[in-house]
Amino acid sequence: MENVCSINNLVACLVQGGMNRDLANLLTTLGAGVLVATVPLITVIFLIWIERKVAARVQDRIGPNRVGPFGLLQSVADAVKMITKEDITPTGADKFIYNLAPIIAFASVILIWAVVPFTPLHIGADLSIGILYFVAVASIGTIKIMIAGWSSNNKYALLGAFRTIAQLLSYEVPLVLSLLIPVMISGTMSMQEMTRQQSGMWFFFMAPVAAIMFFIANLAETGRAPFDLLEAESEIIAGYNIEYSGFKWGMFMASEFTHAFTACLLTAVVFLGGWWGPGVIQIPVLGIVYLGLKTGVVYLFALILRSTVPRVRIDQLMSLNWKWLVPISVLNVIMTSGLLKIIQLVGLAPQDGTLGAALPQTIILLLGNLVLVIGIFSRIRNLGRNERLANEGVPVRGEHEEAAPVHAVGD
Repeated sequence: MENVCSINNLVACLVQGGMNRDLANLLTTLGAGVLVATVPLITVIFLIWIERKVAARVQDRIGPNRVGPFGLLQSVADAVKMITKEDITPTGADKFIYNLAPIIAFASVILIWAVVPFTPLHIGADLSIGILYFVAVASIGTIKIMIAGWSSNNKYALLGAFRTIAQLLSYEVPLVLSLLIPVMISGTMSMQEMTRQQSGMWFFFMAPVAAIMFFIANLAETGRAPFDLLEAESEIIAGYNIEYSGFKWGMFMASEFTHAFTACLLTAVVFLGGWWGPGVIQIPVLGIVYLGLKTGVVYLFALILRSTVPRVRIDQLMSLNWKWLVPISVLNVIMTSGLLKIIQLVGLAPQDGTLGAALPQTIILLLGNLVLVIGIFSRIRNLGRNERLANEGVPVRGEHEEAAPVHAVGD
């Protein structure tokens, strides 16, 4: 595959074909810029249509079905309407920072795509610290929320920004701890190499608890239901972006949809084998199909959760993170590191990428995860039992008990 022209060696292929090196660099840079500017935007329009269709199906409705075949052009019509709306800047707002926040919001998500391996040959930059790059770039989104809420000169926007910052910073802890598990199993932070090492067995079967923790933390990081407290209309109206309208508001929404899809994309890469599948070595372009199918399954599950699970309260959100996700993630890291050391000492570490070589390690790690899950459910059962016993001692008025009559003064 080294002789095949790909994104990684496109300049060399053009030079070998007789093109000037400077011109080849220029054309490659322009082409990459066009891809970055168009592909995510087209993806967002398609994702909005999918989300509305899934929500409609869950709620026993039809969804978009008027504009274009199957309503495919409804998102395009909505985008045109949104762009043509008046752009209003609040009085007293810090205009430079106010206008900078939507740009940071969208750019911080697009930058993550640079390290996502789409096929064995197609990746923007195969960084040896790809996982660390993802964590660093994803954290930039926290900045745009703070500056958007502060620069709007609106108390509801600032309150929404404070709440959102607390949520995002809290859930970054289990997110990073969950990513440590596949890093320890593969021994690398390169997403491309991590995908190759899942040729025999997906990391999901070796670390299902870490995969679930990563998925839940990503839902909170992207502000998707049931963790959509970023825009709790009944509490803080529209959240940190309440003062934005038109195209700027659209950039925030586009970044939210793209971030949610990117989180599912990374889940597929890190835990579900990414582009790996039958025949991908012979036909590398099949990797995009396999990656798309895996990402679609994860994204569909996230959409169903969004349409069926109610929004949690802010205290429940923080309690779930610090009382459950963080301790479970810490225990998972300790358990996995210990089991991997034992596997290495007894000589059961996989020597190649085949299923047979990865099976002993998979069984041992899966048993460890099973013990951890049993402990979690045992703790939940004990807490529920204690709460039930405590409530049984509290007298509660019966459902059909008549209320005492109210007498007028002087009776």
